[in-house]
Amino acid sequence: MKEREQIADRLKEARTTAGLSQEAAAKILGIQRPAISEIEAGRRKVSAEEIIQFSKLYKVSTNWLLMKEENEDNLKEQLHIAARELSKMSQEDRQKLYDILKILPNK
Repeated sequence: MKEREQIADRLKEARTTAGLSQEAAAKILGIQRPAISEIEAGRRKVSAEEIIQFSKLYKVSTNWLLMKEENEDNLKEQLHIAARELSKMSQEDRQKLYDILKILPNK
């Protein structure tokens, strides 16, 4: 996968994890929705200024978006995203997930 496509995938993942539609993100950023679509499809380059704006809006690091993170930074980002998703789950579903995690082997 090309670097631009990988960044596009990260941008889409960050947007959906933030719970925003392309339309909502475009409105907040002051750009047209088709621009978001083109960026997330990997057909349009993203400027440094746009990466910073996306990072702030989606509450993710620019390093993560640009795939420049160190392993520790990557773990922090993954934990942040996981915590955000867990907060959306019911208590019952969180307990089920916890029970599944307990049976996974430790590395």
